[in-house]
Amino acid sequence: MKLIVGLGNPGRCYALTRHNLGFMVLDALAREEQIAIKHKQFTALCGQGLINQKKILLVKPQTYMNRSGEAVWELLNYYQEQIEDLIIVHDDLDLAWGNLRFKRSGGSGGHNGLKSITRMLNSDQYSRLKIGLGRPPAGWTSEAYVLAAFTSGEKKDLELIIQGAVQGLKVWCEKGLEEAMQKFNSFGLA
Repeated sequence: MKLIVGLGNPGRCYALTRHNLGFMVLDALAREEQIAIKHKQFTALCGQGLINQKKILLVKPQTYMNRSGEAVWELLNYYQEQIEDLIIVHDDLDLAWGNLRFKRSGGSGGHNGLKSITRMLNSDQYSRLKIGLGRPPAGWTSEAYVLAAFTSGEKKDLELIIQGAVQGLKVWCEKGLEEAMQKFNSFGLA
């Protein structure tokens, strides 16, 4: 089974913030594939289904970003899945707005969700789908920027970005990371 984990913060006040792009992508994938993400399992909301005949588990940790690793560790152990069957969908400040990057392994880039996952798994050898936010404007801290709502200009791009991520995840499920990298790492708005 493949585990697709979207990172975000639970709660209505965070729902439309930049830091919740991982949740937004999972919600879009779930709608498209008719998978309900509402089963509470350990510290996450989960939904099981099939994508192109491949069994998947969609996961939205409910622990807040800096403890996301708890849910990932619990579910990997419970289902006895390998780290190769895991992908984390998250926002990234070092990528330009709207760019997508599939990647295996690496550092956290300062992302607290990735730090938590790496610490709990004792490994950084998991796949990621990074969704570019770009750097914060002058005078903004990184924290304030990721916890802020999207601008009206960003909202216009959001559906295209999320759909690109959804299509990329389907390729990852069916054909693997290398194929997803080849097809989607050039995805961007420019």
